[in-house]
Amino acid sequence: MDIQLHNVSKSFEGKSILKDLNITFPEGRLSCLMGASGIGKTTVVNIIMGLIKPDSGEVAGTKQKKVAAVFQEDRLIEHWDAVRNIGLVCGKAVTEEAIVQELNKVGITDCRNKAVKDFSGGMRRRVALVRAVLAKSDIIIMDEPFKGLDEGLKDQVIEYVRENTKGKTVIVITHDREEVGRLGAGLVQLEGQS
Repeated sequence: MDIQLHNVSKSFEGKSILKDLNITFPEGRLSCLMGASGIGKTTVVNIIMGLIKPDSGEVAGTKQKKVAAVFQEDRLIEHWDAVRNIGLVCGKAVTEEAIVQELNKVGITDCRNKAVKDFSGGMRRRVALVRAVLAKSDIIIMDEPFKGLDEGLKDQVIEYVRENTKGKTVIVITHDREEVGRLGAGLVQLEGQS
């Protein structure tokens, strides 16, 4: 089932962020959500994930669905290594060796016995991304997952996302129209709500 927002409105401290918003994210497809800074993209995905409630309107297509996410901040357990951080959401279904292989695919080779607090920002981003991809989920939401990655690495990680999310409903927030094309994603443009 597609994810649909019907007449969704949300205000914070009296300031309207979303007003009667109607958008659809197709099931089993990769979609990019774009729009100007501060227009409410993160608010949209937070509503889809159930982290915040809309003031009015409804969201369809998420009930009984498991959601994985890459947030703007990486939300890793600082004193754990990358493998353990990812294993936390995989359970026993994914072995440590399999996690190491996935991290290698995004250019992280030194992933055991080194706390993620000692990783660069780009490395931490990739750990969060692999964690979301490997989590058992129906929907994956990624809020600017490629920020802080240099061009060569970005290509590698975009290809990883494309290859490993086929058949899942994926929503990627981006400011970069080129990323939409490289992901082969549909575009959902968030316009001004005033």
